[in-house]
Amino acid sequence: MPTAPAKRENLLLNIVFNVLLPSFLLSWLSKPERFGPVWGLIIALSFPLGYGIWDFIRRRQTNFISVIGFGSVLLTGIFALVHVNRFWFAVKEAAIPSVIGIAILASLKSKRPLVRQLLYNDQVIDVPRIDAVLDTRGAAKTFDRHLREASVLLALSFLISAILNFGLARYLIRSDTGTPEFNAELGKMNFWSWPVIVVRSMAMMMFALWRLIKGITRLTGLTSEEIFRAKDSAEDKAKAEPESPSR
Repeated sequence: MPTAPAKRENLLLNIVFNVLLPSFLLSWLSKPERFGPVWGLIIALSFPLGYGIWDFIRRRQTNFISVIGFGSVLLTGIFALVHVNRFWFAVKEAAIPSVIGIAILASLKSKRPLVRQLLYNDQVIDVPRIDAVLDTRGAAKTFDRHLREASVLLALSFLISAILNFGLARYLIRSDTGTPEFNAELGKMNFWSWPVIVVRSMAMMMFALWRLIKGITRLTGLTSEEIFRAKDSAEDKAKAEPESPSR
């Protein structure tokens, strides 16, 4: 019996707990008359950490990028609390997407390339149907070339993010760690990373997905409606309905 697709992450909650709340609290709570820079930082970073744990418990699903993101938040707190030079914050911000981009390319040699988690996954795409049609038409190897192309585009998007992350961190973070000014600048960087970096990276990921879908359509003859997994398919509804008692 096929397993049901995993629950999808709530994007609004993701933005609130990973961007808006930490950015606001870093500035507001770090003032000396409130909690001060150390506790202000700890409280602000507890929200993305808490959200990551809660989302994992709720969906029972994690992935390579989620783990790296979790580690990034921990490193931010550790670097700030031990007063690491602000230059290394910029290095860390560039290192995270760089590691992801390198891992995407390296995973092409494995049995489970990361592109299958990020783009070609059964939460959004009807992977079993597409794989069956590709096998029937003998187009599986040709499709692998499309996956490699999508992987290169994804890796490039993370490389661009690394460069932008480093530049943004160097531009915004100018104060010493352990000060209210540093926390305010860290909150500002966290906020501006979305319009400056994340939106651009998402646009490139959508372009990679568009190229991949175009290749699937050409190789399989399936329409877009057949490629994407329906939110409430007739089969899922049938499974959800209780069987009528026999008469």
